[in-house]
Amino acid sequence: MALSRSRRSGGNHELFWPGYVDVLSTLLLVVTFLLSVFMVAQFYVSQESTGKDTALRRLQRQLAELTNLLSLEKGQGKKAQDELVALQTMLSTLKADNERLTGAVGLGGEKDARIASLTRELADKSLLTSEAQAKVDLLNQQLLQLRRQMNAIQEALSAAEAKDKDSQVRIADLGTRLNTLLARQVQELQRYRSDFFGRLRELLRDRKDIRVVGDRFVFESEVLFASGQAALTIEGLASIDQLATAIVELEKSIPPEIDWTLQVEGHTDIRKISSAQFPSNWELSSARATTVVKYLIVRGVSPKRLVAAGYGEFQPLEEGITDDILRRNRRIELKLTNR
Repeated sequence: MALSRSRRSGGNHELFWPGYVDVLSTLLLVVTFLLSVFMVAQFYVSQESTGKDTALRRLQRQLAELTNLLSLEKGQGKKAQDELVALQTMLSTLKADNERLTGAVGLGGEKDARIASLTRELADKSLLTSEAQAKVDLLNQQLLQLRRQMNAIQEALSAAEAKDKDSQVRIADLGTRLNTLLARQVQELQRYRSDFFGRLRELLRDRKDIRVVGDRFVFESEVLFASGQAALTIEGLASIDQLATAIVELEKSIPPEIDWTLQVEGHTDIRKISSAQFPSNWELSSARATTVVKYLIVRGVSPKRLVAAGYGEFQPLEEGITDDILRRNRRIELKLTNR
């Protein structure tokens, strides 16, 4: 229809119209080809960078406008020249866009390199994550083993607690029986001690300087030692001989299950002594007690039944500084006791 109207419009139009149509068709083909190439390029560019979606949508809008223009051209041939100008303008715009997109493709290459770098970093981190996961798995296994050990320990502890309760019951029973036994032994020892002290009283009944004080048999030091000395006098040796005889007889009479000892204690008065042999009252009292113990051993008393101790001037029988009080405080005490 457009061709028939052109032929009716005059002779001049008939001269250049076929060429114009050919040019226009070729141009449309070129534009269509360029648009196709551009669309293909835009598709690949859009795959490389999401930031190109805006340009693609703009080109799609432009393509839609161009399609509308082409449709109008079919219906309105008289506007072909204007449309050609519009198409040329459009082509220039497309060329500019193509150049810009070409630069964007270059940027897309840089983004590809960045993506590749990030991919490598992600792979490295994935490797590290795998190693960390392996360590976590190992720790979990160790924790499981530790829990099993704790459970075993708890079971052993519970068993030990049950056994301990049973042991405590047995210990309580044994303690009761032991206390009963000890009380019986103490009573028996008290009886033997009474017998022992009674025998000593009988042996030494004429000695006013030897006496019983509480549960102790007391020798005044002058009976056994010279002043300031730790060697037994002749009189002292005779007294200890009598004592040794009584102790040996006592050992024979006391049952072996009674664990007893004879404690020999040395005491001085409050007057200080200072000599090369005895720098203080401690040394003098200890030496006198040790001398008595050694002589008792010589006379047949078992060493395991004897104890020597020195108290110096710190446990007087009486307080005061008179000669009689000082004499009574200087003493050797014998105490029969259980171990």
